[in-house]
Amino acid sequence: MTRFLYDQFAKDYLTELLQPLGEVDTSRKVAAEIREIDVYFTPTTQLTSDTIELGLLGKLAATPALIEPFRNAATIAEIRSCLNKLFDIFAESKRQSKVEKKQIAESDLPKLWILSPTASEGILNGFRTNLDIENWGVGIHFFGDYFRTAIVAIHQLPVTQETLWLRILGKGRVQQQAIDELEALPPTNPLRARAIDLLLNLKTTLEVNQNIDQEDRELIMRLSPIYEQKLAESKQAGIQEGIQAGIQAGIQQGVNAERRRVIENLLRIRFGVLNDDLTRIIEPLSLLSPEEFTPLLLQLSPQELMDRFL
Repeated sequence: MTRFLYDQFAKDYLTELLQPLGEVDTSRKVAAEIREIDVYFTPTTQLTSDTIELGLLGKLAATPALIEPFRNAATIAEIRSCLNKLFDIFAESKRQSKVEKKQIAESDLPKLWILSPTASEGILNGFRTNLDIENWGVGIHFFGDYFRTAIVAIHQLPVTQETLWLRILGKGRVQQQAIDELEALPPTNPLRARAIDLLLNLKTTLEVNQNIDQEDRELIMRLSPIYEQKLAESKQAGIQEGIQAGIQAGIQQGVNAERRRVIENLLRIRFGVLNDDLTRIIEPLSLLSPEEFTPLLLQLSPQELMDRFL
């Protein structure tokens, strides 16, 4: 369950950051046995300011890409599975080019980026990876050119603004350092707000999970002050908006708005795009406390939720 939560967080996080740059597909399926790509990204033809703000992640997204993030170090079998997905895409592209009767250039094929919190020397040597320090710096380990694949060893990335958005997907001290840097960014930074919202959603879902390890607990503790500050800001915003109607009404408005946002985000984590029926249950769910609605959102099916609240 914990691994699923982190997988969903990584997909949502990458989707939020990459959407301004192009088309993001988090459910693209390939091959007869149906393998699902975590994130399939197709950039727009024009680079934007968002590309620069994303640093190394923006550089990864400069060409079509399969992005496969892992919470724990990617194993040999998991890396091979990622390669299988890439080869399936290559084969699919070749079939499509035959149908359209046109050649597909090697440079048009997507690249595979395996985001691993750590990577052992044994793994890197076993896949015969190489560094390209001049163009990519440390931490990016490339396979042979025709594989169009690299392992991003997040723990090896330098601690710079350029790598921040990838280090958020790291683990332990690497991730905590990145969260410190994220919190220190100006509040007006739009990427900061998106990333913090997703991290707080992850905190909420981890808190109701019984099977979490020490690293999960440390992450919850690190995110708790940010959550308290955001809740206080929401209350203050509600107070300002509700001064004319009374201070108490304003506080409640801020709290209710925060609850609705949390509920909507939890629904998206569980079920993806929200249909009209799921959207309609947000309001009745917001009448419950977080302790009451969080377990329901994590345990009940869409139909069970609709039967209960519509």
